[in-house]
Formats: sequence, structure tokens, C-alpha cells
Amino acid sequence: MRVLAINDISCVGKCSLTVALPIISACGVTCDVLPTALLSTHTGGFEGYTFLDLSEEIPKILRHWETLGLSYDYIYSGYLGNVSQIDMVLDIRRRFLRPGGKFIVDPVMGDGGKLYAHFDMRFVEEMRKLCREADYILPNVTEACLLSGVPYPAPGERLPAENIVGKLRSTHTCPIVTGVEEGKQNVVYYDKSAGEGRYALPQAEGLFHGSGDVFAAAFTGCLARGKTAEEALRLAADFTTASIFRTARTNDERRYGLRFEEEMFRFLSRLNGQNDQTESL
Repeated sequence: MRVLAINDISCVGKCSLTVALPIISACGVTCDVLPTALLSTHTGGFEGYTFLDLSEEIPKILRHWETLGLSYDYIYSGYLGNVSQIDMVLDIRRRFLRPGGKFIVDPVMGDGGKLYAHFDMRFVEEMRKLCREADYILPNVTEACLLSGVPYPAPGERLPAENIVGKLRSTHTCPIVTGVEEGKQNVVYYDKSAGEGRYALPQAEGLFHGSGDVFAAAFTGCLARGKTAEEALRLAADFTTASIFRTARTNDERRYGLRFEEEMFRFLSRLNGQNDQTESL
């Protein structure tokens, strides 16, 4: 199996490709990377960071790859720095995804009810087009609201996650909405053959940067190892939650990312040895 991870490189603060490459590779599959931007740090919790857009370099990379005859079983798309890169990813899907391959989109746009810096509603509209071409989309609550047009919940208000999953599903696209807070639980809602699925886990208080990237990378790696989508999301959610709680128990500054490395052995042991009988999506 060969995976292509399309995402930025944030030199400090564990997220994006510095998370995707080690986690997907550790799952036992080849992971190639296509950087969309180079940042000195990620954009959450840091000020004065540098940002280098790599849009001009991407077509040159792709032309070289075509001479090598590269193709991919899975393409996973994360942070895209501008609208033109959305079109590039659609083109990459067309040119490099093998017949029967899977396209996974983490529609990185915002968190906490707000868009990230540099993004606007035009970007959201173009991201909707990209998501319609995906086999799986992995939005957090903010991104799910932006994609579906459902208002972001007010404090204390419950997110109608079941309705959002229904709005985002299509004949071939499976939405997986992460980070839905329900009391003391952190819930993943997803589409399955029998209706909306729900997987609840304990919630740690506070914001943990990079958790969505850890989930997306683990989900992609598990799919590439032959797990069903439901098995993959449960493994990824358990791994992410364990990493969050390990980070919460330390005095580390959370903006530097999750301590996922210390949970890798248990995650990989389950990936290699479990025999779940969960229903396929």
C-alpha cells in the first residue's frame, strides 16, 4: 500500500506532515508527502510565525512524479494554503489515485467556531467542492458547521451532529465529524449503512492542538492496513484520546502538540492484533 499525504510542514508544534508521516509510516505502509506550505510554527497559539506558500513548486513536483509512474492507493489531503491548491488536489486525485483507491479529506479551515487566518468564505465554498469528491471527510465541529451551513452552537447548546452527518453524506462520501462535546464525552459521529453512528469517549478539559491531525493520520493508516472504516475510526479515536490524556497529565505547553509518541506502541499493538467484529460502514 502506498499513501500520499498532502499537508503543510509546521516546523514546530506537532501537526500536519510532522504528525502524518510518522503515524502512517508506523502503521506499516509507505507514506509519501506533498508539502503545501512551510511554516516556522503552526498558527494556533504562536505569534510572528513565518509562512511560505509552496503553490509554485507543486506542479514541478507532480511533473517529476509522472515520469516515475507513481500512483497511490490512498490520498489524504489536509491543510491547503489557498483556493488554487484545492484545484491542485482535485487534479492530483485525477492523475495519481489508483482505480479503486480512496480519497480522504480533512477540510482544515478553522476551530472554536472561527476560520483560521488567511481563510474566507470563498475558500469554504471551494472546500465543499473538494469534499464532494472524497470518499471520507474528517471535519471537526467548526468545519462541519461551515460545510453544512448549520450554525455553530452557542455555549451550552447541543450540536445537531446527526443532522450534519445527513447533510454531508452523499452516495459515495462518508462524513466523520470529530470533537462533538456532549457533557463529559467527546463524540465522533459518522455515516454508516444503518444510519448515523456514534462513538463516545471521555473528554479532557481544554484545547489540544494537533489532535485532529493525529486522528486523521491514524485513520488513514488503519484504512491502508485493511481495517474497515468503523474499525479505523475507533482505533484512531482511542489513540487520539489516549494521547490527549497523556498530554493533559504533563506540564507541557499544549500549543506544542500531543505526546502521541508515547501511545504509539499500544496503538500499533491493537492495529496488528485486534479482531474487532464492528460493522462495516
